[in-house]
Amino acid sequence: MSETYLNTCTVLDNTNSCFDELTDDERRLIETSKVTLTYKKGEIISKQGSFASHIIYLKKGLAKVYLEGKSKNLILTITPPGNLMGLPCLYDGNNVFLYTASSYVDSEVDLIDIELFKKLILQNSKFAFSIIKTLNANTVQTYGRFYCFTNKQMHGRLADILLCLSQRIYGKDSFHLPLTRADLAELTGMSTESVVRVMKDFKDDGLIKTEGKEIELINLEMLMKISDVG
Repeated sequence: MSETYLNTCTVLDNTNSCFDELTDDERRLIETSKVTLTYKKGEIISKQGSFASHIIYLKKGLAKVYLEGKSKNLILTITPPGNLMGLPCLYDGNNVFLYTASSYVDSEVDLIDIELFKKLILQNSKFAFSIIKTLNANTVQTYGRFYCFTNKQMHGRLADILLCLSQRIYGKDSFHLPLTRADLAELTGMSTESVVRVMKDFKDDGLIKTEGKEIELINLEMLMKISDVG
């Protein structure tokens, strides 16, 4: 299966590079006008349906982006540092956040005025093209999420998320997992009980090792096979 549909919890691209396309004057304009805020674990960074006055750049921490539903939420992506949130608010006729973003861990963000952001897109074609690439990467990642939900069984879904955390968020096989079992359930579209059961299966089969919040992926090859067959 194409890697397009693997590791779908986040995009691999780091959008910090889009700011490299700005001129010195444009970068200074952002630096002098941005607002930097900090958020504690679990705090709302942007609220679905609220007025979108800024584009959000995540400097530190880890955030989840999700659609709020009446009975449950649908997580679209895990957002690591160096990425932008709120880009879908840029199209004409919309002035609200289309999703909610909250912090998985203590986080720090820069708020960039949305009108200034639009102005930079209009006047700097290289910056605009970089934003288009970011939006396209986000779209492909979202397609992968829905492919996972509709075509993979529970073991395949959880294998996807563990591989994504390892390869795209932390860049190593052993890492501290800030997500609760309930968070993993939201990410995989499973019940918390199912997550606990599949995690136990993975441990019993020697695929992973856990100790408290620490997790190590031991058999990457088998996890990839489980992810691939779904």
